[in-house]
Amino acid sequence: MRLKTIVLTLIVGLAFLGCNSCTDSPTPAESSDPEIQTPADPQNFKLIALGDSYTIGQSVCESCRFPAQLKDSLQERFTVLDTFNLEIIAQTGWTTSNLKNAISTAEPPTDFDLATLLIGVNNQYQNKPFELYETEFVELVTTAISLIGGDASKLIVVSIPDYAYTPFGQGSNALNISTQLELYNSFAQTYCTDNNLKYVYITDITQEGLNNPALVASDNLHPSALAYTKFVERILPLALDILE
Repeated sequence: MRLKTIVLTLIVGLAFLGCNSCTDSPTPAESSDPEIQTPADPQNFKLIALGDSYTIGQSVCESCRFPAQLKDSLQERFTVLDTFNLEIIAQTGWTTSNLKNAISTAEPPTDFDLATLLIGVNNQYQNKPFELYETEFVELVTTAISLIGGDASKLIVVSIPDYAYTPFGQGSNALNISTQLELYNSFAQTYCTDNNLKYVYITDITQEGLNNPALVASDNLHPSALAYTKFVERILPLALDILE
């Protein structure tokens, strides 16, 4: 009876040791989950916005203009460690010629990750020859592409708002304004299509300005912060495709 107890004890002990070796915790290498990825390094994105009063955000706050809203919307979709720097070369009243000269004077770097271009309304307003816009718009597109390292896929051209649908525009020849701006936008859109460039049409948003006064800034001429928010809703998907 005593011998049987000893043998049974030895068998149980050996079985326990065997199970113990089976349940030892795996080494860190063995327990690594292939689904777990090392966090990516923080990214610093550089944005540049080229244009006129519609880019500088005449009559709205600095954070309300569309390039700033675009920057903020992008930041929300990336990690808190990623940073976005925005440079704006724009001024109220600038024509294509003014913008060309300003870029040349500023000599911005050529390593931006994304560029927007919105220009032309003052060519129309100041009765500049349409042929000047045709020539200088193309030159500005080429310049903008050079600022994003020569990668044309990183450029977003934005259509010209239609100020005929504002109280200020109604005091002029509104029909003539719309007709002329349609010519400008048609040229830009066709050029972008022919050259495989990104083009965002926002003009129809501003053409709701009389029906929805909230889309017009307090100066009764320029887009409001709400209008710029609607611009960004259309620009953002393209910007995300570029940066992601």
